Amino acid sequence: MGSSLDPFMPYSDKGPIRGTFKNNKSQEWIENSFEFQKQTGKQVPISYTKRHIGGSFSKKHYYYTASSFTLLLFFLLLRVFSLQIVEGKNYADRADNNRVRNLPIIAERGTIMDRFGIALTKNVPNFSLAITPQDLPRDTEGREKIVKKLAEITDQEETFIREQLKIYGGYSYESIVIAEDLDYETAISIQIEAGSLPGVNIQRGSKRFYIHPGSIKEENFTSLSHVLGYNGKLSPDELKERYKKGYLPSDSIGKAGIEKQYEEALRGTYGKKQIEVNARGREQLILSQESPEPGKHIKLTIDAQAQFELEKILKKHLAKKGLSNAAAIAINPQNGEIISLVSLPAYDNNDFSGGIDQKTYNKYITDDNRPLFNRTVGGIYPSGSTIKLVVALAGLQEGVITPATKILSNGGVRVSQWFFPDWQDGGHGLTDVRSSLANSVNTFYYYIGGGYQDFEGLGVDKIVRYLKLFGLGDYTGIDLPGERRGFVPSKAWKQEKKNERWYIGDTYNLSIGQGDLLVTPLQIASITAAVANEGQTFKPKLKYSEIDVKTNKETITKKEVLKKDLVDKEYVSVAKEGMRDCVTLGSCRRLSLLSFSAGGKTGTAQWNSKAEPHAWFTSFAPYENPQIVVTILVEEGEGGSLTAAPIAYEFLRWWGKYRL
Repeated sequence: MGSSLDPFMPYSDKGPIRGTFKNNKSQEWIENSFEFQKQTGKQVPISYTKRHIGGSFSKKHYYYTASSFTLLLFFLLLRVFSLQIVEGKNYADRADNNRVRNLPIIAERGTIMDRFGIALTKNVPNFSLAITPQDLPRDTEGREKIVKKLAEITDQEETFIREQLKIYGGYSYESIVIAEDLDYETAISIQIEAGSLPGVNIQRGSKRFYIHPGSIKEENFTSLSHVLGYNGKLSPDELKERYKKGYLPSDSIGKAGIEKQYEEALRGTYGKKQIEVNARGREQLILSQESPEPGKHIKLTIDAQAQFELEKILKKHLAKKGLSNAAAIAINPQNGEIISLVSLPAYDNNDFSGGIDQKTYNKYITDDNRPLFNRTVGGIYPSGSTIKLVVALAGLQEGVITPATKILSNGGVRVSQWFFPDWQDGGHGLTDVRSSLANSVNTFYYYIGGGYQDFEGLGVDKIVRYLKLFGLGDYTGIDLPGERRGFVPSKAWKQEKKNERWYIGDTYNLSIGQGDLLVTPLQIASITAAVANEGQTFKPKLKYSEIDVKTNKETITKKEVLKKDLVDKEYVSVAKEGMRDCVTLGSCRRLSLLSFSAGGKTGTAQWNSKAEPHAWFTSFAPYENPQIVVTILVEEGEGGSLTAAPIAYEFLRWWGKYRL
C-alpha cells in the first residue's frame, strides 16, 4: 500500500495490521491507540495531519520562532528609543513650532558720526510686508490665492513673489520680506486684510536715513555716500553665510562703505520674543522676552564741514570746465586720519535705504560717469609727474645724484629715432633736484631714471623697488571696501604679458609717471604725506573711535605706522624743499597766495591719444609743521597747474580760516 494510508485503520482480532509503516514512532503511536480502543470499546481514528504537525514543530523550530519575535521586539524598542530619546527634542521642537514662535527683536543700529559728533545717520521707523512660509496654506490652490492677493496689494509681479518663496522657502519659520518701506496707510490696510491672509504679516522696523550736512534746497551734496555706504537686503548667498550668526531673511546688511566695513559693530545683538500662535500664525500669548543690545556708535575722522566745502569747491571748478569726474582727498600726515574723501559724481545713498526701485537703479548703473564708483580708493590712473617725488628720493638714496647735481634740460633726450621731450619747448636749462620738482623737468628724470650717454641712472629694477617701498602696487589698508592696488610694471611682467623685452624708453616713461604705471589718488596722498612727515607713513583710517551705547565708553582707534625711515631724512628734506619751491618759484605758484606756507607738486598724466590728460595736484600745509595733505585728481582736466591746483588752493584757503 506504500506510505499513503486511509483515515481509519482496519483492525483484526489480533491487533492492527502490521508491516505497512516504515516509521517506528508512527507504529508505536498506533499501537497505543489500539490499546485505548481495546479498553474503551471505541474505535479511534488515526489523524495523519495531527501526526504531521506534532512531529514537524520541533524544538529547533520553536527557538527560531522565539528568536524572530525577540528580534522584532528589539527593533521596535530601538525605534521607540530613537523617537523618544534621540530624536525626541527634534520632534518636540517641530511640534512646538506649530504653536510657538521665536521672534527677533531688532537691535537699534549704531549711529555714524563725524569727528565732532555730528550725526551722519539716523534710524527712522518703516514697515515691511512679510510672509512666513510655515503659516501659508498647505494646498497649492490656497497658496496661489495668497500670491495673487499679495501681487495685487504690492503692485509686484506674481513671479517675483513665487521666486522669493522658492529662494527662501528653506527658512520656513522665518519672515521673508516681499515689499519694503511701505507707507503708514498701506501698512495699516494690509494689516487689516492680513486676518484673511494666513502667513502674511506687517513688520515694524527701521531703515537708515543718511544726513548730508551742508545740503541746500537747490543742490544736494552727497559725496559722503561713498564714505558711509548704505544698507540693503541680504542676498541668498549672504544669508547662507550669516544665518548661523543670527542673521535673518528679513534683515538688511551693510552693502558698501562704513556700513559694510563695520557691520558687526553697528548691528548690535538682537533680542528674542517667544510667543504662542494660533493655526493662522497669529500671536496669542507672549511666553518670554529678551531685550536687544544696541549697536555701537562709530565716530569717523571725517570733518563733515570740510567734506562739504571740498565737494562744493570741486563741483564749482568742474562746472566751469564742463567736467564731471574727479577725486579729492584731505588727510592728516601726522596720524593718517582722513579729513575729507570726495569722489564725483556721487549718488544719494538714501535711494538705496529701504530698497531701491528699478528705475532709479538703472539710472545709476547706465550712467557713463559711474556715480556708484569711489574714485578716491578704487580709481587707478597714470600718476603723471607726482611720481617724480619717489624717483628723486630713490636717486638721492642710491647715490645716483646729490642735492647739488645739475643736469642740462634743453628740450628732451633722443635715443636713436625716438625722442623723449620736456613739457616746455627748449627745456629748463641747468636743473638740480629741487628745481626739477619745482618745474617738473622731464629731462632730469630721464637721466636719473634710465641714464643717458655716460650718465648711469637707477634702472628699472631699482625704480620698481622704490615705488613699491612707498606703497605703490599695494593696498594702503584704509578701512573702506573697494580699495584697489594699482599697478607697477616690470621687466618680467612685460615679457610675460606682452611678449616684449623692456626698452630704455619704458624706463624713461616710468621715471615720469607714464606708461603702464597705475596709482590711486589715495596712494599719491600717502606718498605726499611721507614727504611732509619726514619719511614716515601711517595707515589711512576713517574710524576715529567706537562708542559703547550702554556704558558710553569711547575706544579711540590707535594710529598705525605703515613705514618709517623710507629714505634718509636729509633727502626727504630736499624733496620737501623742492615742493616748497614749486609754490614760491615753480608751477604751484597759486598756493603762494595763501596766508600760510605750503608745498605742492603738479602732474599731467597722458592716458589716451584722443582725450585730454588727467590733471593731478598734491600738496601739504603748513610747510613748517604739516597738518594736512590735499590731493586732487580731475579726469581729462588738461594740466595739474591749470585745473587741479586752483581747487586745492581754494580749499586750503578755507581750511586755514576754519582750522588754523
